[in-house]
Amino acid sequence: MDRIAKKLVALVCGILCSVTAMNAQKIIQHVEPLCWWTGMNTELQLLVHGHQIGQADVTLEGGAGVYIKAVHKADSPNYLFIDLQIDAAAKPGTYTFVFRQDGVTVRYPYQINARAAGSALRESYTTADLIYLIVPDRFADGDPSIDSTPDTAEKANRQQPMGRHGGDIQGIIDHLDYIADLGATALWSTPLLGDNARHGSYHGYACSDYYHIDPRYGTNEKYKELVEAAHARGIKIVMDVVTNHASTEHWWMKDLPFKDWIHVNEPYINSNHTMSLALDPNASKADLAVMEEGWFSRGMPDMNLDNPYMLKYFQQWAVWWIEYSGLDGFRVDTWFYNEKVPMSQWAKAVTDEYPHFNIVGENWNANPDYCAYWQKDNPNRDGFNSYLPSIMDFPLQGAISQAFSAPIPREGAAEQQPARGRRGADISAVYNALSHDFIYHDLSHMLIFLSNHDIARIGDTFGQDPRRMKMAFTLLATLRGIPQLFYGDEMMFTIGNPRRDDGRLRMDFPGGWAGDPVNLFTEEGRRKASAAPEWAHAQDLHDYARTLFQWRKGKEVIHAGKTLHFLPQDNTYGYFRYNEKEVVFVFVNNSQEAKNVPWTRFKEISEGLGAGKDVITGERITVSDSTVVPALSTLIVEFQK
Repeated sequence: MDRIAKKLVALVCGILCSVTAMNAQKIIQHVEPLCWWTGMNTELQLLVHGHQIGQADVTLEGGAGVYIKAVHKADSPNYLFIDLQIDAAAKPGTYTFVFRQDGVTVRYPYQINARAAGSALRESYTTADLIYLIVPDRFADGDPSIDSTPDTAEKANRQQPMGRHGGDIQGIIDHLDYIADLGATALWSTPLLGDNARHGSYHGYACSDYYHIDPRYGTNEKYKELVEAAHARGIKIVMDVVTNHASTEHWWMKDLPFKDWIHVNEPYINSNHTMSLALDPNASKADLAVMEEGWFSRGMPDMNLDNPYMLKYFQQWAVWWIEYSGLDGFRVDTWFYNEKVPMSQWAKAVTDEYPHFNIVGENWNANPDYCAYWQKDNPNRDGFNSYLPSIMDFPLQGAISQAFSAPIPREGAAEQQPARGRRGADISAVYNALSHDFIYHDLSHMLIFLSNHDIARIGDTFGQDPRRMKMAFTLLATLRGIPQLFYGDEMMFTIGNPRRDDGRLRMDFPGGWAGDPVNLFTEEGRRKASAAPEWAHAQDLHDYARTLFQWRKGKEVIHAGKTLHFLPQDNTYGYFRYNEKEVVFVFVNNSQEAKNVPWTRFKEISEGLGAGKDVITGERITVSDSTVVPALSTLIVEFQK
């Protein structure tokens, strides 16, 4: 009975707006947030949208402890913003707003639920986790009946690289065991909220409804089911959110609450996409305005977080999803495009409500100082604090790509050039990136990764060479920070193009659709697929990655240990992760020849270590100057002090 009651409460919370809108003769079209809870620190401000609702008088009926503090009109007569006070002693239940205007009375029930015990102190993702990133439309189709829906513009067409392919939340649930078996303990999905763009809606970054899951993925209740199913397998859920821009298809674009709810863009101005402007003390205000207020694209209006009602809306929306669904973390798209002070207030509001909640922001830049600026409590000269706990280590990602890149043919020519114009595959790039660690405030809150949904498939960058993939897995599993793996990279998914090609690199996971000739979700399927050249290395790479990431799960020396590394020589690189109890030695031979480990050179830490265990083979090994590491491979040895 308790479980049934909980589901009924969630159902009421999720569909309240549509049901009550009918009862109110469609006068009230939206009330957001959809519901709320007792015991919250975040003060509640309701957005009410309906025909001429701004002219109505508002009262509240219900139990004691909940009352209206203030009512604010907007520029549009079709909105009201209601500040609601919920006292500590307030009781959960249904409270009724009464709107009166010109002799017409409209009653609107609003649900206030009991907050779950311990909700505020929920844990989030840390260095102990491996985050697995998926594009849900391309992962697995668990419910073909919702591939296309009557209330969404774009219909499914799996033959189109930029089209909808039908992946959904049920498909994710169906394959959580695969993710857990790989060693991943957190799942980041690109956005699942409504994106009703007419074309290219599969990526989800043009939100048309902040409070509802896109119906082609499922429902709000189905998302809650995903969170619960993931938690049952020890997997945390990270929601991808976008605060910088919405969609021209969002319902409010037909009637904005305030004239400055978005950055009005007439004539159209595109953002200049220049990250440095937000921190450059010499930058012009005109250039900064174009960066912050220019639109990301014509279909994505730029939100104005300087409007206090807009900022409050986004703060509450973030808190609502955490409390409603029980999720464990955020990734925020295009972080530095936002107005930085309001965005810092957004982050602070979320972490004030949930002190242990982790948020990582996309700070896409190859310069370490540009990235470090955006991390919470970084000692910036201008005194700015972003309150953003974690940042993405783009400098290290670029260094790994450079270190293992394979030459690619020039277009229209026979000769070759390094991938993406790089100078060549030299492991020194990784050493140089890590030598900048002094500039970062908190190395434990840095997301490290090989690739993601916005970067060319790393297998293509590496020339489809499984040896380079294994070296990259080694770095991802043993370096400092929070590792993130893009779906399919564990089996070297490739498209044959080392340049970015969004629709194709965000490829379907073979086996995620009924009738797929190849199923890479299962060991049997991977073995069968190995007969085809395309998947010849899938099983071996998968097993190598799984061995590493399962081993990493229990290694405090990797999660929180210190790093000691030595200057690369002859395209080899040796480093140690260590604490008071353990030492992990990693030797990367990025050269085309077998190399001896210069163990004596490492004697300041290697002396007296004795025999250790090879992490990949599990065999006992005594490392010495005569230990040989084959070309394009790594050696990982763990020692007990």
